[in-house]
Amino acid sequence: MKSVLPVLTVVGAVLLFWLIAVVPMNMHLVADQAQRDGLSVSPQTPVERQAFSGIGLSLRNLHLVPRTYDFVRPRLPAPQQVAEEMYATIVQKKITSKRSLVYHGWVTLAPTLLGFFIGTGLGIVLAVGIVYSRVMDRSVMPWAIVSQTIPILALAPMVIVVLGSMGIQGVFPKSLIAAYLSFFPVVVGMVKGLRAPDTMQLDLLRTYHASNSQGFWALRLPASVPYLFASLKIGISASLVGTIVAELPTGAKAGFGARMLVGDQYGQPLVSWAALFAAALTAAALVGLFSLIERITLRRMGMQGA
Repeated sequence: MKSVLPVLTVVGAVLLFWLIAVVPMNMHLVADQAQRDGLSVSPQTPVERQAFSGIGLSLRNLHLVPRTYDFVRPRLPAPQQVAEEMYATIVQKKITSKRSLVYHGWVTLAPTLLGFFIGTGLGIVLAVGIVYSRVMDRSVMPWAIVSQTIPILALAPMVIVVLGSMGIQGVFPKSLIAAYLSFFPVVVGMVKGLRAPDTMQLDLLRTYHASNSQGFWALRLPASVPYLFASLKIGISASLVGTIVAELPTGAKAGFGARMLVGDQYGQPLVSWAALFAAALTAAALVGLFSLIERITLRRMGMQGA
């Protein structure tokens, strides 16, 4: 309960701020619609409009506040509107429907997982090389750090266009972007974990004339497991972000990125917000899955705090 209470407090504060922000963000839209519908709206002179343009709220139009929470095309949707849209597109739609977020979620999840496994494999291999080779430590690690300074929004279209010109389309280009974002946390975490054993432990291995491979399997790799799982949880979230970013410049017809584009292009903010929250819930589920695997693994390894 003590661990859940802070989370609920933060969620409650965010929801409260969101509910309050809905009113000023949507009031001017509601007031304009009310005027077109012939409802009672206080007249606003140009001076009044300028005075209230920052908050979109006139104290004489407070009777319109409830309408800001169910406006059809709001600038900022209310929480219940997003929840209703998610329920309609996740539960009420068939998973084969092009309007189902489950369908779009799988389209995004497939390259996410492929890119994550590519990035994880590459990260582990590079980490082992960096730990056991001084040349790789001095040459590869700086380049791995520099690679993360390239904005993903600039890199993704270039990769998609280049691979598309070579006839490579579909899942693989998006997987490369996901792998690009996921490999770096794994490299850093594994390097830290493989170097976690202290000098006394390494000296003990040398006393028993253990080879590098024996030291790796018996000491370094087990010591790196907690660091690896911490990196995997970061990497899987980064992979999902990379896939969504890769979907945006391609004009994809399916996936969370495609749904966000549809909402923006056709003036349907609820579609965009529902896809955004669905992506966040997907990332949370993946991180939760790795946390569960981590607890089971560490418990079987007999590590403290498992």
